[in-house]
Amino acid sequence: MNKIDTIIFDLGGVLIDWSPEYVYLEVFNGDQKKVDWFLNTICTSDWNIEQDAGRTFRDATELLVKQYPEYENWIRIYYDRWEDMLGGIIPETVALLDNLKRINTHRLYALTNWSAEAFPVALQRFEFLQHFEGIVVSGEEKTRKPFSKIYEITLERYQINPNKSIFIDDNFDNVEAAKKLGINGIHFKSAIKLKEELIKLGIPL
Repeated sequence: MNKIDTIIFDLGGVLIDWSPEYVYLEVFNGDQKKVDWFLNTICTSDWNIEQDAGRTFRDATELLVKQYPEYENWIRIYYDRWEDMLGGIIPETVALLDNLKRINTHRLYALTNWSAEAFPVALQRFEFLQHFEGIVVSGEEKTRKPFSKIYEITLERYQINPNKSIFIDDNFDNVEAAKKLGINGIHFKSAIKLKEELIKLGIPL
């Protein structure tokens, strides 16, 4: 492996805690089975991820309301209360990022599946995002992980050598897609394991 000079972070699930369950547990009075049913049947992850690829909140909402008019009120809550789904930072991983920024031995970037409409909220709320030299947001690019185009955009825009970079993501498929382009990948499971893997790769922490 070539010496690593660039580290690319995913955001949600790695540095930022986000879940629609935070809202719908309140909506459904703590009924976890009802929450699971709603998020697996109506406002699904497959539906939500299309917003990450550029579909507007309005178009997404109206699509489901037309399909499931009996659940209109619950569907509209999803993006009306999107900010309440942000649980805050994942402190252990943010501490790792803070340390990487402090020692300043590697270029730091972020590559995230995130709606263009919602990302300004994150930029305002999470100060640590200023650590990155650049952030590629899927909703702004009209494509998303794990499609190769968004990785290629990241590499080209910031002149990153894939063989000298590491991509960290909690989604296994996203990591595998990066590897196909020659980017070294780490499947994020916990901050402790991430630190161990980075140290093995010769990154001082």
